[in-house]
Amino acid sequence: MGTLKDNHISVCHVVALPYPGRGHINPMMNLCKLLSSKKPDNTLLITFVVTEEWHGFIGSDPKPDNIRFAKLPNAIPSELVRAKDFPGFVEAVSTKLEAPFEQLVDRLEPPVSAIVADPYVVWAVRVGNRRNIPVAALWPMSASVFSFFHHFELLKQNGHFPLDVTERGDEIVDYIPGLGTTSIADLPTIFSVDGQKVLDRAIEAVSGVADKAQYLLSTSVYELEPQVFDTLKAKFAFPVYPIGPSIPHLELSESPPTDHNDLNNWLDSQPKHSVLYISLGSFLSVSKSQMDEIVAGVRNSGVRFLWVARGDASKLKDGVGDKGLVVPWCDQLRVLCHDSIGGFWSHCGWNSTLEAVYAGLPVLTCPIFWDQMPDSKQIVEDWKIGYRVLKKKVGAAEHEHLVTREEIAELVQRFMDLESKEGREMRKRAKQLQETCHGAIAKGGSSDKNLDAFIEDISRGHHH
Repeated sequence: MGTLKDNHISVCHVVALPYPGRGHINPMMNLCKLLSSKKPDNTLLITFVVTEEWHGFIGSDPKPDNIRFAKLPNAIPSELVRAKDFPGFVEAVSTKLEAPFEQLVDRLEPPVSAIVADPYVVWAVRVGNRRNIPVAALWPMSASVFSFFHHFELLKQNGHFPLDVTERGDEIVDYIPGLGTTSIADLPTIFSVDGQKVLDRAIEAVSGVADKAQYLLSTSVYELEPQVFDTLKAKFAFPVYPIGPSIPHLELSESPPTDHNDLNNWLDSQPKHSVLYISLGSFLSVSKSQMDEIVAGVRNSGVRFLWVARGDASKLKDGVGDKGLVVPWCDQLRVLCHDSIGGFWSHCGWNSTLEAVYAGLPVLTCPIFWDQMPDSKQIVEDWKIGYRVLKKKVGAAEHEHLVTREEIAELVQRFMDLESKEGREMRKRAKQLQETCHGAIAKGGSSDKNLDAFIEDISRGHHH
């Protein structure tokens, strides 16, 4: 490619720069695959920039020919231990990677047409602006959460910051544009000592987009959060494009599952919509005593379940009985779309929330921190396609209200009851939301049109 200098004019070269974390890399890669599918010829080239460590994990994953990897040094020696010092990791990403990235951009051939960057990589817009390269920020959480951080000053003006979740969790916040009415307990919550640092970074990320980016791309779907998108579009001078859901739905249509492994065989043998899919991240997210109640409650409910459990999964296996299957990993979206799955018990990270909507499933919400709180609120109160597992009053461990195994068993039975009036209505709404979501990505749908518009913008070299 590099030899045909006169050909460079026609190649649109996009540099994708995700934040080095799983919940950020996946949606960015899914967006790149979508862009690639729109321009499978050689008029579009995507350079996907990851740290050495992430390249080790995903470097050999299958991807289209017009996506290639480029590497940056690790922000900290082993990024996988970032959970142990999350604020330190966030800090390292925002200070150590700017110079190597800038050098990379200068070396790349053909010249870079646009940068698509995660807003948490706060210096990406600066690099783009210095090089006169347009930057599109890809926001990997809900548009509601973006609006919350963008209007953060309003919390202070209304006397709601610092957020006192334990004492004032029920207080109502109804002044954030596009957000409707929400309680303090359902705002993005931080429970760590270093919470302020993490919060400051989020606010910095969002204000960087507002002040310096040329585009805002959202992994959401316009129809899922229309009020918020209308608010943001009215507010910003640059285009706001909801292009979601940025989940691996392309792979579903391209390749039917070939491997009939134990998991597929097990799913195929279950009655329709009878299985509860449970994915709670690691065991550290809820206390051990609460986890024991959850395991016992699910088992005592008599409901069939598929539990994806990493880390201490072996502990689970002993307690599950014959109604359930415990696996360390699965292709989540493919499994959620299987006929036998009838509901999803989730932490409500944004990617999982979008996958639930795409699969047309109701959700048992069990948020732990950060944007999982508002995602849970959207699921339960705005879309009305789920129930909450934990009581609303959450906070540091000493305030944990244990939800008992009896309560959990009763909740799971009610949630998975396909015959009750409540259960039928909830599933009907989940199916309507699914149709909306599929409509958005179909030819001529809102997300599809936004992707086309974005590609056209950057191919023409438009600066808004």
